[in-house]
Amino acid sequence: MNDRTKPNWAGVDPLSRFVNLLIGTKPIYGVMKHQARQVLIKTAEKNGIPWRQTCQELEASGVKNTYDKIANPQIAYPDYYRVPFHAYDDGNLCWKAAFEAESATKSMALRVWPKEELTWEAAQEKLRSSFHQVLAKHHTTPARDILDIGCSVGISTLALHRYYSSTQTLPVRTVGLDLSPYMLAVAQKRDENGKIAQWKHGKAEETDFADNSFDVVTLQFVIHELPRRATGEIFQEVLRILRPGGTIAIVDNNPKSPVIQNLPPALFVLMKSTEPWSDDYYTFDVEAAMADAGFEVQATVASDPRHRTIIGRKTRN
Repeated sequence: MNDRTKPNWAGVDPLSRFVNLLIGTKPIYGVMKHQARQVLIKTAEKNGIPWRQTCQELEASGVKNTYDKIANPQIAYPDYYRVPFHAYDDGNLCWKAAFEAESATKSMALRVWPKEELTWEAAQEKLRSSFHQVLAKHHTTPARDILDIGCSVGISTLALHRYYSSTQTLPVRTVGLDLSPYMLAVAQKRDENGKIAQWKHGKAEETDFADNSFDVVTLQFVIHELPRRATGEIFQEVLRILRPGGTIAIVDNNPKSPVIQNLPPALFVLMKSTEPWSDDYYTFDVEAAMADAGFEVQATVASDPRHRTIIGRKTRN
């Protein structure tokens, strides 16, 4: 039985401090950042994901011309969002990150089941459906209004919309919220059939949605990119905008996963070099923070070998 609550390469353990020292050394960090990108790109192109071709197509698509329409000029970006991550000096606030996000997401799903001979399409479906199944087990009433926080280029949002549209007769309004207008511009481009009611540029801590607006709010592979203070503030905001009986559903890296805990040194060093809030996340009691915000925590389920799904419910107005 695995009793470890986190990997020994996270937190204040000696190994973690040593890795952080390496990351803090600029020449070494530059090499790590380059290698981290190469791992994703090679995984993608080896499995038929056209990484470079997708970037070229988006560059030529005219998507950059939609930036002014989707960007909210009143947004004040929090400091945590301005630090380099995912091997981009500007984090998610650049076109390169937005153009590569779809391929990186597809590549990430393949790495969940490295020993299975899956196509990227099958891996992506398996990743999303494992989350949807846990969510459906605990949110058993119709979902008329759904919010996907940290939606990036919309892969998670579109999958969520398709799932609920196919499993209930009521019409579904699905909103994707993200802090990167670059990501949202690509999401809107990918949503050419207009399936999603709204793509909104905004802060998850201050969404500007009305009280009691949504039945389901999801954060899919988001909170490991945040300091715990921001996550706590987001939980309070989600509680406000959920209807009584509504559900918050989180899927993210599982600190207790043997796969995560036993990553080869080369991989966990590369991971930490591109995820500045790793130590905060892997030592963070997410369920306790949800309870502190006012949620009734329903379940924590290992929904695949690397990730866990956490479900909470708003039980009062």
